[in-house]
Amino acid sequence: MLQPPHSSLVAAVPAPRVPARDRDQDAPWHTEAVCRRDEAGLFFAPSKEPTAARLSREEAAKRVCARCPVMVECREHALLQPEPYGVWGGLTAAERRVVLARRRRRDLELKKAARTTDRIAAAG
Repeated sequence: MLQPPHSSLVAAVPAPRVPARDRDQDAPWHTEAVCRRDEAGLFFAPSKEPTAARLSREEAAKRVCARCPVMVECREHALLQPEPYGVWGGLTAAERRVVLARRRRRDLELKKAARTTDRIAAAG
């Protein structure tokens, strides 16, 4: 299993930013994550955090994500795992739940449409 990028609070030596197309394809995506160089507390809520503080912290984390070259890979990791806490790929846990619900609904609709098409083709 991949080690999440947030697990190390601060990297000793920041890795150079490399465009995704130029990255070594064998290197794990999280080696290029900008959050590896930032405070992990920015991405995860402390216990009993007041709402205003949480919203402010999440917005700051999303700004870090916005400049990350592996934001899409991070988001997909968080959706596929699924990661239940923190900001991953620019999305909060609640936002990821919405995305997952939409994907499930879309997949069900596509399956239903495929079955309908199969029935029409079989009848025709």
